[in-house]
This record gives sequence, structure tokens and C-alpha cells, in this order.
Amino acid sequence: MIPARFPRPKPWTEVATLLVDVAIGRKPADLVVRNGRWVNVHSGEIIAGTDIAVVGGRFAYCGPDASHAIGQETVVVDAGGRYLVPGLCDAHMHVESGMVTVTEFSRAVIPHGTTSMFIDPHEIANVLGLPGVRLMHDEALAMPINVHVQMPSCVPSAPGLENAGAVLTVEDVAEAMTWENIIGLGEVMNFPGVAANNPVMSGEIAATVRAGKTVGGHYASPDLGLPFHGYVAGGPEDDHEGTRAEDAIARVRQGMKAMLRLGSAWYDVAEQIKAVTEQGIDPRNFILCTDDSHSGTLVNDGHMDRVVRHAIQQGLKPVTAIQMVTINTAQHFRLEREIGSIAPGRLADFLIVSNLAEMSIDQVYGRGVRLAANGELEADIPAYDYPASAKNTVKLGKHLAAADFDIKAPEGANKVRARVIGVIENQAPTRALEADLAVEDGLVAIDRAGDVCQISLVERHRGTGGVTNAFVSGFGYVEDCAMASSVAHDSHHIIVVGTNKQDMALAANRLAEVGGGVVLYSKGKELALVEMPIAGLMSDERAEIVAAKAEKLTEAMRKMGCSLNNAYMQHSLLALVVIPELRISDVGLVDVRTFEKVDLFV
Repeated sequence: MIPARFPRPKPWTEVATLLVDVAIGRKPADLVVRNGRWVNVHSGEIIAGTDIAVVGGRFAYCGPDASHAIGQETVVVDAGGRYLVPGLCDAHMHVESGMVTVTEFSRAVIPHGTTSMFIDPHEIANVLGLPGVRLMHDEALAMPINVHVQMPSCVPSAPGLENAGAVLTVEDVAEAMTWENIIGLGEVMNFPGVAANNPVMSGEIAATVRAGKTVGGHYASPDLGLPFHGYVAGGPEDDHEGTRAEDAIARVRQGMKAMLRLGSAWYDVAEQIKAVTEQGIDPRNFILCTDDSHSGTLVNDGHMDRVVRHAIQQGLKPVTAIQMVTINTAQHFRLEREIGSIAPGRLADFLIVSNLAEMSIDQVYGRGVRLAANGELEADIPAYDYPASAKNTVKLGKHLAAADFDIKAPEGANKVRARVIGVIENQAPTRALEADLAVEDGLVAIDRAGDVCQISLVERHRGTGGVTNAFVSGFGYVEDCAMASSVAHDSHHIIVVGTNKQDMALAANRLAEVGGGVVLYSKGKELALVEMPIAGLMSDERAEIVAAKAEKLTEAMRKMGCSLNNAYMQHSLLALVVIPELRISDVGLVDVRTFEKVDLFV
């Protein structure tokens, strides 16, 4: 049974007669906001001197004078000529990337104007399977804002190239499509599988289409030739993996929605938005999203308000940018009559904004109730308790030692040429690099001067004790150190990156002790720790506490020599074997350009 912390709004059909009565003055509204500048995302206008009337959590009247809807009990708010903006929507995101629960994520983003989120919980699905998805689905229903859930499509994301903690089937997807709050299928990351008519991929997509719901996309290859055309023909309706203007244009021309993301570490809006600002492509099929937002970003920089500001700075008109986070998103998910605009019948999710270009949000309303003002949350959203079954998920099978991280050289070799994962700042793809490395006592050595350190993936779901060792470049570590994280998209084993094997062992063992999270060691000393006991992915603490711990981690990484923007996010994606070029998994090193396992040594 879903806990009813906040009343669910009644369907439009059940309150339509009441909306009519308020709209023409037969009954009073619950709330009237007067003298606003209406940002109308349907017409693209800003209409001064507008009043709005709300009853039953929905807009009843939007026009020049709502005095006829004011009764003795009506709450009246004077907008004072400020802008009335629809609540902002994040069209594609993963709550787990914020290190917090749905509840804490909501608490963090509501003051920033986010009133609708479309979440894909494929992180928890990779650890706990369908029961994990159900936990987040049910928690989402208890929020005072609209948190819609996409059913994860690829668990594991690349069968045969990784082993997750669970497997989701076509039957699981079909079952989830009957749940109240499932809005569609989450990003279909196995793009080669779609192009090859893999029966699991085609079966999941078919089950979603039969349910009349949206199929999310994820085409991470730069190849816009026949594989791309095959992928689109298979059914995905959007994509957030583009990085170039040509990527966005290709998707829109094929009838997809181009989702442009600005997350904590992914800066993909500036280049792709040129398709609109410089090449004149119709903006109706462009949507803004975050994909992955770190807790520190949410608390300190914002959420969708941050994305809108950034898009405006790239040359978009403010109303156009707002359309990309409101009506465009609503239409894509077939929710235009529920969210995405200030118009009669829609849920009364809106913002009072004093500066449109800067998205200076003074008040946030969800379903006609004021949830936040002047950057402070006013709604009392109690913590959500996760069951014991969602915890203690880090199973190493043994106590790790420094020797588990040894990389043996080929017999008799004095040096080796090794494949190296190359991190690209502010982007999800990596580069497939090579480096000549020295051999000492039969073991391959890292090259700190050349910015090549060690990366290891420790199996953590079945306690096999397995460790995959390889090399990575781009973090810039110059001290003896190691950082370990049980957040390792998408199979979520433990990734350890370090320059010192003793520290690598200590870091991995520490995560087993605390049930997961991220930790940094240097010379045997723990410098920073963010505990994430829920599936090894999420903290059960408040977002601001998690953000403070994450900031301590970031500062400690800087002291070790790492200057990457949001390096933790880069770290957590190094096992994502569906984004080119080179990744690590529990089965070995994977070349994602060919979707094949490759040897560490060239």
C-alpha cells in the first residue's frame, strides 16, 4: 500500500464540473494569483496583467481578471507583475546519481522550481532487480510533485560484457507497464541489440508500445549511418546521448526528441543547441534534461533552473528555453493535459519568477500548494524508510589485499604497451588510448608523470572475489591514493582508481564495511567517505548533509592532484559498457566501438 503523505490529485474528468463552476464564477477558487506576467508556452507569449485561479490542485481560470473566483476562503497572492512560469520538468534523470533517495532529491530540487521528474531507476534495478524498481516507484508516488518512473530496459546494459546484480526480462517490463506510475520504458542502451532485432529489446519495446507509453532512447555512437537508422526504426522516441549539433539534427529529422543534457559532469547543451540558434531547426522537438546530477550540484547550483539559465546563455530566447523544460516534455510523455503549462485543467504546478533570463524563482507551487519560497523548502516531506532487503548489498567474498591489484606483465617483458581508458572532461564518452609502461619485478607499473594510474573493478554482487585490473588516464593523481565507489554505472560493482595498491585494497574493503558509497584513502588514511547503504547507491541522510560530505571528497581529490570538473561522476561511469570508447567490466576490458572484450596489452 502506497503511503498517502500528500493527496493525489483527482483526475481531470472527476473535477471538470468544479473547474467550470470556478472558471465562470459559480464557486470560489482555493487560490487566486493576481497581476502576473503569464509565460504561455502554448502560444510563445508573455501576457501581462494575468490572473490565475486554482481549485482542487488544478488551474480553473487563466485570464485578465479572476475576481469572480474569489470567495471568503480563497487565498489571494499578488504576483506584483512578476512572471508566472509552468513548473519545470526534468525529462531524463537518475535519482541515484544524486546519492540520495527520491524523497531527498525532491526536497533538494523543489526550491529550484522542479515540479515534474521522469526518473529511470536502472541503477537500483542493476542491484535489486524488479523489487528495487518497485521501491522507488512507490516512494515516487508519495511526493508532493510529479515523479514519474520509466521502467529500466537494459539490466544488464550489455549482456555478455558484464554481469549485474539482477536481470530484467520482457515479462518484467510487461508487468511494470501495469503499475500506476510507470510512464514508459527507460533508455534503451543496448543500441546494437535494437539494430540486430535482439528479441529482448524488441519484446520490451513492443510491450511498452502496446501499453501506449513512451520508449526512451540511448544511442551513444557517433555513427549516424545505417546502425542509427536501424535503431530509430526499432522504436526509441528520444535520445540524450548526442554531443554535436549534427547529432541533435539527425534525431529530430527522424522523428525523435533530441534531449540535451546539462548534468554535473555532462555539458552537451552548448554545441547541440546551435541546431536551433544557428541552423534554424524547429525547437518544438528539443527537450532539456540533466541525466545525472550530483548532490553538491543540486544543493549549491540548482537543477532545471540551472539548465534553463545555461540554455539562455547559449542564445535561446527565454520562452523557448522554458518550452523545452515544460510543454515539450509534457507532449513527449503524452501528459500535455496534465502538466507542462499554465492552462485550464492542468495541475497547478507553477513558479513566480522575478527575473526570467536568470530564472530567479521567488515561489514554487505544486498542485496549487506553495512548496517553497525564496530558495527555501516549506513543504514538510518526511523521510522514507527503505527495508533491510535494500541494504547490505556489498559482498566481496574475501578481504582484499594489495596483491589482488597486481598486474602481471607477459613473461620476460621489460616494458609493455597497454590499453588505457582516457577520461574526457565534462563528457560521458572516453577515449581508447595506449601507453608504454615499465615492468618492475614482473609487474606492470603505473606512470604518474604520464597521468596513467590504475583502475580496478571489484565484483560485489555475488562475493566471487573477482578483480579486473587495467589502466586509466585523466585524473591527474600525483600522491599515493585510491578512490573506491560502489556506484559504477551500470552494473554497480566497485570501481577503484588509484596510484597505490595498499590504498586500493583499504578503500574497497571499507565500502564492504559500510554497505557501499564512495571513499578516498591516501597512505593508509581515510580522507573522505560518503556512506550509501541503500543498494550501495543512495544515502539515507538529508541531501545537504550528503552534499557536504561530497564536497569534502572533492576537496580531498583536489589535494591528490585531480582537477577534473566533478571527477566523481567521471569515476562512476568508467564501467558503462554502452558508451564508447573503452570501459572496464567484471569480464575484462571492453572496446565499446566494437562491443568486444579486448586484451589489456596491445
